[in-house]
Amino acid sequence: MIKIFKYLTLKEWLMAFGSLIFIVLQVWLELTIPRYMAEITTLVQTLDSEQGIAGLWRAGGMMMLATVGSLVAATVVGYFASMIGTRFSKRLRSLVFKKVDAFSMEEINHFSTDSLITRSTNDIVQVQMLITMGLIIIVRAPIMAGWAMTRIAGKAIEWTLVTGVAILILFVVVAFFMFFVIPKFRKMQTLIDNMNRVTRENLTGVRVVRAYNAEGYQEAKFQCANDELIETQLYTGRAAASATPIMSFVMSGLTLVIYWIGAYLINAAQVPDRLPIFAEMIVFSNYAAQVIMSFMMLMMIFIVLPRASVSAERIHEVLDTEPTVVNGTKTEGIAGYRGEVTFNHVSFKYPGASDYVLQDINFTVKKGETLAFIGATGSGKSTLINLIPRFFDATEGEVLLNGVNVREYTGEGLHHKIGYVPQKAVLFKGTIFSNVAFGGNGQASYSEADVKHALAIAQATDFVEAKEGTYEAEITQDGTNVSGGQKQRLSIARAICRKPEIYIFDDSFSALDYQTDQVLRRELKRELADATMIIVAQRIGTIMDADQIIVLDEGKIVGQGRHETLLQTCDVYKEIAMSQLSEEELAI
Repeated sequence: MIKIFKYLTLKEWLMAFGSLIFIVLQVWLELTIPRYMAEITTLVQTLDSEQGIAGLWRAGGMMMLATVGSLVAATVVGYFASMIGTRFSKRLRSLVFKKVDAFSMEEINHFSTDSLITRSTNDIVQVQMLITMGLIIIVRAPIMAGWAMTRIAGKAIEWTLVTGVAILILFVVVAFFMFFVIPKFRKMQTLIDNMNRVTRENLTGVRVVRAYNAEGYQEAKFQCANDELIETQLYTGRAAASATPIMSFVMSGLTLVIYWIGAYLINAAQVPDRLPIFAEMIVFSNYAAQVIMSFMMLMMIFIVLPRASVSAERIHEVLDTEPTVVNGTKTEGIAGYRGEVTFNHVSFKYPGASDYVLQDINFTVKKGETLAFIGATGSGKSTLINLIPRFFDATEGEVLLNGVNVREYTGEGLHHKIGYVPQKAVLFKGTIFSNVAFGGNGQASYSEADVKHALAIAQATDFVEAKEGTYEAEITQDGTNVSGGQKQRLSIARAICRKPEIYIFDDSFSALDYQTDQVLRRELKRELADATMIIVAQRIGTIMDADQIIVLDEGKIVGQGRHETLLQTCDVYKEIAMSQLSEEELAI
């Protein structure tokens, strides 16, 4: 928990120190009020004299001044606490977002998307609440309790004993709460992760859910996760709720016992001593109430602290995780190697797995060439091309881009050379223009002419100009207001607009009809003749004219060459081709 505070700035530490000064001032002023109350009680017997009335006004005025001063000090502390809490949470969100943005797929899969969302939102809110309440309560309560106990030390032994018993009872309540409730708070954050996962799955897969009439099944799954979370929250809530009446009972009981003992002492005292004893009883009961109130405030912190502590550990776990994909220092490759990609004895297995997904992959594709991958589902095609932009690093061997190992590039330098179109087209909330102009160069780097040219090559001009708003037409989150084929063409246009050296198309033509596919590939070949293209496809028609085709089977290369050669030499390729096209079409 304490580790998280290292992200506080010097200004925030100074504000915290200033808060401490005002907290001490506030406590001192509040603890002087009972003394003035005792003085007023004593002065009551001299109201018939001018001196007594003047003393009463003076004591009353000082008491009011102390109350106003305490209010001002509390306001300043509250302002500082809220400033520190909000600024700190803002910084943590930025740090977590930036850290997650630097994670490779290995780290993201380790934490899970749902957990990372919870850590970026709910967990940070818990830490913010602790900091805001901490300055007001955690610091104030011990000071108040300790200072108040020094004020009542040495008073009537009877009052001191009953106060000690009350404090002992409070310690037992706090210890019980910490022992039984803190583990539940740890579990609660994991259950929130699970709730986010179920909710996210249902929302992203809502079409499938409705198509299969699975609303009832999803509701039952959500209800199960919801019930488990609610049960845990009810347990912690009941424990916290039960602590409050116990505290109130102890405080009320202590006050009652103090007054009962006071009545006994007053009754046993001589008449001249009764008023001082009564005044002393007022002071003692107020100080004892301050002690008990301090423990009640600490109890509130014990409700927030365990959960915030767990949240801080989860945030720190993210911030302390070092990405396995570490950036190099180079931004450019070897001169004369522009657009060249080489796999040199590359093998790969996922972290924690025992079996290799790719084994001994070797090939080179040069500038202006088109390399295509084909193979059965699960043969490793997408995994292979994901090694080029370093979504994962090769387990063995090396991946070279422009003659330099991709590990030696900076992330920005490497990705600037690549135009990547993923298997599942991804669009962001915004406009058609902002999605096509999306990328490391920034939207301002692309002119309207660049965007229009990219959309024309991607065969997207017709449907874009038919939309209301044309290039400024709205795109919803994940592009749910456009079709699958339109999403793919916009994703392709985004890669084209970047004008990279290497284009990677991961089965990016699957949602296109054959005619659009053919026209699009012809335009890519004509307009981007100097660029290297790497294509993953399931359709033979998409890759027939590639300069080089690699056939993968269970992570190994089983065929390599042009279309005509593979038909004669590779049984796997021929089997795929014959399943999609007739012999006449293949001959053509």
